[in-house]
Amino acid sequence: MAYVAQLRIPATYMRGGTSKGLFFRLQDLPLSAQKPGVARDRLLLRVIGSPDPYGKQMDGMGGGSSSTSKTVILAPSSRHDHDVDYLFGQVVVDQAFIDWSGNCGNLSAAVGPFAIAQGWVDPVRVPRNGTATVRIWQANIGETIIAHVPMCAGQVQEDGDFMLDGVAFPAASLQLTFMEPSAGKDGIRKPLFPTGRLVDDLDVPGVGRLKASMIDAGIATLFVEASALGFTGTELQESINGDSRALAMFETIRAYGALCMGLIDSIEDIAKRPHTPKLAFIAGPTDYMTSRGQFVESTDIDLLVRAVSMGCLHHAMMGTVVVATGAAAAVPGTLVNLVAGGGGCGRVSLRIGHPSGTLQVRAEAVQRDEGSWCITKVSMYRSARVLMEGWVRIPAM
Repeated sequence: MAYVAQLRIPATYMRGGTSKGLFFRLQDLPLSAQKPGVARDRLLLRVIGSPDPYGKQMDGMGGGSSSTSKTVILAPSSRHDHDVDYLFGQVVVDQAFIDWSGNCGNLSAAVGPFAIAQGWVDPVRVPRNGTATVRIWQANIGETIIAHVPMCAGQVQEDGDFMLDGVAFPAASLQLTFMEPSAGKDGIRKPLFPTGRLVDDLDVPGVGRLKASMIDAGIATLFVEASALGFTGTELQESINGDSRALAMFETIRAYGALCMGLIDSIEDIAKRPHTPKLAFIAGPTDYMTSRGQFVESTDIDLLVRAVSMGCLHHAMMGTVVVATGAAAAVPGTLVNLVAGGGGCGRVSLRIGHPSGTLQVRAEAVQRDEGSWCITKVSMYRSARVLMEGWVRIPAM
């Protein structure tokens, strides 16, 4: 067999929030992979190491979990009022499939710093010391994210004392603001609540009738009460991810929710959308112990959230689900709002308890003249850091 040299592709490995992923400049990809399609997916799958029947992605850059099996493609924005175009691909660990249907809210935190480092942001708007504002076009869903990136001595500041629960080490805090996260793609406004109702009765075979709030803000998400599923909302990964019955139930609920939201045409189609919609089960404030053994008092949170991502309970919370949770809490009468003690009023600020700890999100909602709701913006704090710069190598394709 003749020896063929491996492909060598410039890439940056970054942590954003509680996720890690490979960041590529569009111009650095092989020509065949610079546009959507089979060639792009095949290349990125091999880079990450999927499909891997062992679930470890040992022969690639993935880490064997949904939080570490991610790819990002970036380019200077084609839109005059944005700085960077951001496309996200969620790679399935054990299947040859990349889901391009949604955003990654955590990795969104790394996009602004990357764009500044590449010189894609007008230097006039990048102070030597202070905060640079980066306008990000999220291409998967057609929405704007504004990153407020700390600068120090002319460089993106990465070190700091901000502790993000789910990340072991401190870093500089970075504010992300998701502008009109339910605005819709290409100027076509989508309904915030796809069914037209704040709370639905969702009939799920084998589970029963569940009260659910289904919202499309940040990412399409359906919320159900933990107690309706036999849980408390204080569960950690080890008590859920080894329970095949529970995971199968979650996937069934997610499928029927997707059908109700109009995201799929048949239950079987859910296999083509492993990344969206998300499922989260919620409960009112309760004392609990986090995955690192930290005690959280009920008085320190407004809501318990356990979110399922790519078939498993997430170790913290997906950033996009944080957006969806904040948005749902801001609208009076949703299940999230009611369980969080909304009392007939929308919550502007929400303290969330998740498996790794706590976080805070702020959301603003307005009601239009015809009665429908619109989320104007959702803000949260994340952190980001470059882990490695160089080239990834894959066998010639």
